[in-house]
Amino acid sequence: MRFYRGGAAIAALRGDTPPLEFGPEDWVASCTTCHGEQATGLTTLPDGELLRDAVAAHPANWLGDAHLATFGADAALLVKLLDAGQRLPVHCHPSNEFAAAHYGSRYGKTEAWVVVGAQEGATVHIGFRADEDEATVTDWVARQDSEAMLAALNPVTVRAGDTVFVPAGVPHAIGAGVFIVELQQPTDLSVTLEWRNFLDDEARGHLGIGFETALRCVDRRSWADRLGELVRRDESPAAATDLFGRPEFFRAERLRSGASLHASFGVLVVLDGTGVLRTEKAGEVPVRKGMTFVLPHAAGESTLDGDVVAVRCLPPLP
Repeated sequence: MRFYRGGAAIAALRGDTPPLEFGPEDWVASCTTCHGEQATGLTTLPDGELLRDAVAAHPANWLGDAHLATFGADAALLVKLLDAGQRLPVHCHPSNEFAAAHYGSRYGKTEAWVVVGAQEGATVHIGFRADEDEATVTDWVARQDSEAMLAALNPVTVRAGDTVFVPAGVPHAIGAGVFIVELQQPTDLSVTLEWRNFLDDEARGHLGIGFETALRCVDRRSWADRLGELVRRDESPAAATDLFGRPEFFRAERLRSGASLHASFGVLVVLDGTGVLRTEKAGEVPVRKGMTFVLPHAAGESTLDGDVVAVRCLPPLP
């Protein structure tokens, strides 16, 4: 359960029953917990074992030696399906450096979105339209001036196939009717500038460190002339297309029939069609729209065949 409403898109993709009103997220192959929780958010494998525990028990099989040498026994990735049934609040996420200094976390939360579906005219709001000074942003948050905060962001209409890269610190709000595959660094850290009418109290907005400190993580620069760095559309018919080009945070590929997959820990989300995933060491797996898989490094190289479209989400490059 999350604090905002979901739509019907996740259930429709998976072929499930209608969703809960406050069930807008599906955390896929997750070794990450919701902020302040001990277990909520963790993925359970079909045999009943938590994926986090399986990775800890056999890290080389799951992650590969190169990943282990760089990140340790840590998947370094969180993948979600997110279906916004209402507009999300204006918020941002801390950088690695800010998270380490103030939240005791190895990771901040740079993220990226692959738009799977969007209602006609659906909009995301991202980055300030003009440079904003610290006093102005602080005043908006103190007064909870939702109208001013949203108006200060760049509105961008999105459609299926678009990708959006969201660096740490950049304020944003996903609009109602947007359905995404979200890749992010493996934390649940959000500084929620617009907390009223969304969160239970102000403390959840700054995660216990006070807004005087928390707002220092906000990127107050204008992004109006740089939106092309964040929002893109790639209509390449290639079997495998790199979607973000930011391997220091995570990697994502849009896959079609004939795609060759190198050995890696990864999360596969099948968006459309049916096909077969042929792995080097783990046999063949039938795939169809709505299925999600976690692939261990030990499965080896793979190929994807059939009339199918999928996204493979990968951890940062070692």
